Amino acid sequence: MEREEDRVETLLADGTVDHGPDHGEDTPPVDETRHSESLDEEDNTLKPRFIRKVTDALEADDQEQVYNLVEPLHPADIADLFELIDGEYRAPLARAINDLLGSEVMAEMNDWVREDLVDDLEPEEVAELAEQMETDDAVAMIEDLDEEDQQAVLAEMEPEDRAAIESALSFPEESAGRLMSRDFIAVPEHLTVGDLIDYMRESRDLATEFWEVFIVDPKHRPVGTCMLSWILRAPRSVPLADVMKRDQTLIPVAMDQEEVALRFQKYALISAAVVDDAGRLVGQITVDDVVHIIQEEAGEDALLLSGAGEGDINEPLPRTIRTRMWWLFINLGTAILASSVVALFEATITRLVTLAVLMPIVTGMGGNAATQTMTVTVRALATNQLTSSNTWRMIVREWWIASANGWGLGLLMAMTCQVIYQDWMLSFVLLLAMILNSINAGLSGVLIPLGLDKLKIDPAVTSTVFVTTMTDTLGFFFFLGLAEVFALH
Repeated sequence: MEREEDRVETLLADGTVDHGPDHGEDTPPVDETRHSESLDEEDNTLKPRFIRKVTDALEADDQEQVYNLVEPLHPADIADLFELIDGEYRAPLARAINDLLGSEVMAEMNDWVREDLVDDLEPEEVAELAEQMETDDAVAMIEDLDEEDQQAVLAEMEPEDRAAIESALSFPEESAGRLMSRDFIAVPEHLTVGDLIDYMRESRDLATEFWEVFIVDPKHRPVGTCMLSWILRAPRSVPLADVMKRDQTLIPVAMDQEEVALRFQKYALISAAVVDDAGRLVGQITVDDVVHIIQEEAGEDALLLSGAGEGDINEPLPRTIRTRMWWLFINLGTAILASSVVALFEATITRLVTLAVLMPIVTGMGGNAATQTMTVTVRALATNQLTSSNTWRMIVREWWIASANGWGLGLLMAMTCQVIYQDWMLSFVLLLAMILNSINAGLSGVLIPLGLDKLKIDPAVTSTVFVTTMTDTLGFFFFLGLAEVFALH
């Protein structure tokens, strides 16, 4: 594959335009009548009855019936079908629908399900699918293969497609380089609107989906963009340099995909140019890719906070067990630490057994308050709402919230305690403990994620362990320590 920048440099000399390769095909129309028989109109998911029909046909080895059932489905629904049926039927289903298992289906398929299917395919079959796919989708399919399998698949591909995928694989995971598409249109700025329109009408080798044309200089660096609506409404004689928008958001090729999504959200982008270290145009990212990123990152942070791993129901069982057990093992250590604090005040608890009844209230409310603050902080960090310029304001804000919650809940529990136990000193100790642990929870929930972020550690991964330790350990210490100070017995 001739590099994009090389083609543009050649075209700059003769006044013609340059564009990326076109691998896209139009999706065939769907038979709505047959399609409605398989989809639930309420939530747009495949009906259980339809899945049972497919499963029964597979068990009967009736491949013609399987094909007839699946053929009317949209590629995304076929991908859903592979996820919804039991694993034992996936390989037979793939063999039964053969030519329906195209690049669009593979691109929409769950990562774990796709990985299982790819393992069952021959390298030349995987290579054929990859050549039909957008570069970013092909990379997503190939990147999880073993090194040996990757090389076997790449060896079966056409040289230009292999070079594109090898280039993408050289970038870090979850970076713009992995995400970007190499199907774009780039033209020199000396062309007129008429030149560009004529070319786009006449060219048979043109990207099928694009929202803007990138304008580049002789060194293939983007200098502006032209939206299609501008091009179609401008007089033919107007130079592109006069209608193009020079201010644009450029995406460095090594930028993390989460930061890419934030830029799209902040600047309301439809597409954006991706540039290498020298500032040359190497690809584009479109909003449809970013939607997937936002969904993935939002779910990922929530799952990391809970220690549930990737949380994918298609994830292999041994991997899920290992992930969750490791997290629970860490939490077991924090529980032992908290219990050791309780052991320090064993004599106090022995003198007044009521303390054992009230302890879980202090630590439980502290833990819940800390979880609220921690979740808000992690989200604010992920969306760039919380930066170094407003860190102190965030800390003060959470201190006031924690103080108010501590006083409100503490007074309520103190009055309840007084009604039940008729012990004003015990009620006072409970009030002070809840206030102190609420403030501790609020400050821990904001300071711990901030500290981890400063250390370049993902706060979504490790905040929960530290915050839980602080609220449990100090919660017990505050309550039992105050009980010891005030000599409750």
